[in-house]
Amino acid sequence: MKSPLFLLIAVHALLSCAFSTGGRPDAMIWDFAEKRQAGQDIVTWDEHSLFVHGERVLIFSGEFHPFRLPVPSLWLDVFQKMKAVGFNAVSFYVDWALLEGKQGDFSAEGVFDFQPFFDAAKEAGIYLIARPGPYINAEVSGGGFPGWLQRVRGVLRTSAPDFLNATNHYMSQICKIIADAQITNGGPIILLQPENEYTVANPYMPFPDGSYMEYVIQQARDAGIVVPLISNDASPQGYNAPGTGEGEVDIYGHDGYPLGFDCAHPTVWPKGNLPTTYRAKHLQQSPNTPYSILEFQAGSFDPWGGWGFEQCSALVNHEFERVFYKNNYAAGVTIFNLYMTFGGTNWGNLGHPGGYTSYDYGSVIKEDRTVTREKYSELKLQATFLQSSPGYLTATPGTSSTDVYTDNPDITVTPVLANSTDGASFFVVRHTNYSSFESTQYKITLPTSEGNITIPRSFTNKGDSLVLNGRDSKVFVTDYDVQGTKLLYSTAEVFTHAKLENSTVLVLYAAPDDVTEFSIEAPPDSEVKKINGEGSYSVTKSDDSKFFTIDAKATSEELVLQIGDNFLCYFLDRNTAYNYWVADVEGTDSKLIIKGPYLVRSASIDSDALHIKADFNASTSVKVLGVPSGVTKLFINDVETASETRGHELLAEVSVEAPSLTIPKLAELDWKYIDSLPELGGDFDDSLWVNADHPSTENTYQPLLATVSTYASDYGFHTGVLLYRGHFNATGNEANFSLWAEGGSGFASSVFLDDHLVGSFGGNAANETFQGKWDITWAGLEAGTPHVFTVVVENMGLAENWVIGYDEMKKPRGILGWRLETSKSTGTPISWKLTGNLGGEDYQDRARGPLNEGGLFVERKGYHLPGAPTDSWISHSPLEGIGMPGIAFYSTTFDLNLPSDKWDIPLAFSFANDTVTSGTYRAQLYVNGWQFGKLSSNVGPQSVFPVPEGILNYNGPNYVGISLWALEQGGAKIPALELVPGVPVWTGREKVELVDSPAWKEREGSY
Repeated sequence: MKSPLFLLIAVHALLSCAFSTGGRPDAMIWDFAEKRQAGQDIVTWDEHSLFVHGERVLIFSGEFHPFRLPVPSLWLDVFQKMKAVGFNAVSFYVDWALLEGKQGDFSAEGVFDFQPFFDAAKEAGIYLIARPGPYINAEVSGGGFPGWLQRVRGVLRTSAPDFLNATNHYMSQICKIIADAQITNGGPIILLQPENEYTVANPYMPFPDGSYMEYVIQQARDAGIVVPLISNDASPQGYNAPGTGEGEVDIYGHDGYPLGFDCAHPTVWPKGNLPTTYRAKHLQQSPNTPYSILEFQAGSFDPWGGWGFEQCSALVNHEFERVFYKNNYAAGVTIFNLYMTFGGTNWGNLGHPGGYTSYDYGSVIKEDRTVTREKYSELKLQATFLQSSPGYLTATPGTSSTDVYTDNPDITVTPVLANSTDGASFFVVRHTNYSSFESTQYKITLPTSEGNITIPRSFTNKGDSLVLNGRDSKVFVTDYDVQGTKLLYSTAEVFTHAKLENSTVLVLYAAPDDVTEFSIEAPPDSEVKKINGEGSYSVTKSDDSKFFTIDAKATSEELVLQIGDNFLCYFLDRNTAYNYWVADVEGTDSKLIIKGPYLVRSASIDSDALHIKADFNASTSVKVLGVPSGVTKLFINDVETASETRGHELLAEVSVEAPSLTIPKLAELDWKYIDSLPELGGDFDDSLWVNADHPSTENTYQPLLATVSTYASDYGFHTGVLLYRGHFNATGNEANFSLWAEGGSGFASSVFLDDHLVGSFGGNAANETFQGKWDITWAGLEAGTPHVFTVVVENMGLAENWVIGYDEMKKPRGILGWRLETSKSTGTPISWKLTGNLGGEDYQDRARGPLNEGGLFVERKGYHLPGAPTDSWISHSPLEGIGMPGIAFYSTTFDLNLPSDKWDIPLAFSFANDTVTSGTYRAQLYVNGWQFGKLSSNVGPQSVFPVPEGILNYNGPNYVGISLWALEQGGAKIPALELVPGVPVWTGREKVELVDSPAWKEREGSY
């Protein structure tokens, strides 16, 4: 008779099998599935996983947006860091707003060219998941919609004909680019996601609209897309899943952000936020496709006035990864994408109004591309384990339990069971109260091919219980194949294993000071020998068993055991395991296990030489496992390095001495100054400005209240600072001026009457709009005299359009309404002119794209570009600032001569911020013409702005500009400004190429 435990496990497996082989009737899926049947057999799938070229694969992916790192030669660097962490795929959005700034004018050149991105992915061995929208959300301006869509009257993200027509040109162009890079054409793209988070809508409209999704799908297919189409429901609702009819995708996926975005409370994990129904919903919604999570939380966005991304990283930290990611493995996920893995920068006004310049996201790889967060190392342990465990792909998740496997109800165990008698099973162990900080003792009973085994079995090192520390989770394995040797069970976690030339190596790890137990198969007459380490361990084996049971305590001193003649087990504490890497040997199926470097990028063998490309931030010992016997030389970053072979290890010492860096002191440079608000001058000529004379608006979000539209997008201005000039002839009775302006969260606005400040709105994180009323009787306006209001409105980006039906992307920017009221209860008419970036949708700077510059005088003239004619400008520093309200522009130049051919040296512009001494201001940072920083002194939080090499010239001249907008009568200054280097890293990355940064030239028609 089988034990109750065995019977329950069998029932779990049978039920899972029954659900997974079920599905909707063929008649429901036949029409649409056949209509767009993909003409390829390279990427296929079943209910367990994808197949690529007939091989079953786990897709472990990270999100990376090339447009947030506008240096194409650095894309390979990011891909290699993702490959090193254990990923084999990257998901990327395409931002329509950057490619079609004017309807019908699609441009994907320079930093917006996708071919270098595709080439770098292929070189790194990374598959790509393309997400072209047309809507992407992504915390970008308009959610990726270009500003001119504000003039489309149809409801966005619906089957409205004018909206669909507006998407056609973009989708035909971008999907053709993607189609050419599909794996079927030798490229890296294996999946495409149409639309994005098509999940939430106005409750009073038909939804979901299958005809709309079908239209988007057909746009992709018509452009040549043949790879499978995958979705990302914002939550597991089952929308557009296979079998739902019109608009169904090939593979259903969803997103998950279980902790939300509360960076203010990084240690708070709310009750009930651990997803526990993912598996059941998958079986209901899409049982015949691989379980797919297209976005799962890897960080958090942070709003204006937020807490900063280091605190967001603390919210979604290494402990979060251990508990939440392993919970997803318990649900059987085999297509898994983490958002964001590298966030990058919202340079050039590309971000949405809910976020600032940095898009670090608290992610695995920091904005400056460093990998110093512990979450990177923890993720490497997990991803490498799964990529080393092919049995996981076909195992079946079972039901979580607090009493079937464990003796302590405070512990929950979820089985992921083999579908064969000799396959591996996986058991995810966590606290029942998932947020617990307690260290909990327990025993666990695991079903194995040798029967049910209660662990611990022997008590030499551990007392009578296992321990799970707070905010931790573990994956135990049974009947796990280690290169042909069976690991019967292990309460130490598997990092990886490999077949060496004459032996097999298994790398296990555990939390520091954790005592674990594992049982490994070996010939009966084998011995267990300690090869290295001081850690304590014990071995037990019964006479009739072929398994050796070993218990050991994890310490900082790694323990290396030889079991039998040719099996090696490395037992590490987790902190030591962080220093290990697995690298493919180029051109072979072999792998190397490498300890020591800060990062391992690649490995290759040429004749008798091993070549490793790696990064080092400190001197260290290097250990390599798996080197063939014929290799006698070691080259690290093309430098021959002395090495010796000791047993099965190749050993070397790498000495790193950081270079001496000469960094200019920005405060001591010669800065040049020019007034960037000459509009306040009485002789300013605005005859070339656009007349705000539309008697109506195409904007369906905000009804027009005034006699003419002053909505910026009605006139083609969608980005950056907006300026208005309102001309009127005084009656002599003017008393009050009222203004309604909108610029998005955190925006500022200033109103001037002639050359005097009427008032400013300093902005805050909560307000997207401002309505003000000012007494202007102080001006003593005389009847019949002409006057001008100058209004400056900061456009923080266009709103996203996440909820379908409300069209929030169409929220107008600029002046929405006004009134010049007289003491006679009448209104004085005002004739308005406006401007934004020079040319509006016919933007001037094709290299930096349609969003990089706004409507400031210096931007319209191009003075933010290198080579601007500054010789005649006044010498004056932003640290001195201006003593009155207005907008100043400062520029300077400096040379850099950094050893960037061998060293990766992060640089950032650091602004001191103290509104008590500096006044309230807004500042924009331009580096060689690229806007790489927006600072809000009274809102925050960002004051440090990383700028990558390639935008900065590390070996030559640089031009830096800063606009300073003083919002108060007392003016403003920047208290301190520095160019700050990070820790230099001796690097194996490729040389960074300067991006094309066109210099200043006289702009025809500028004003």
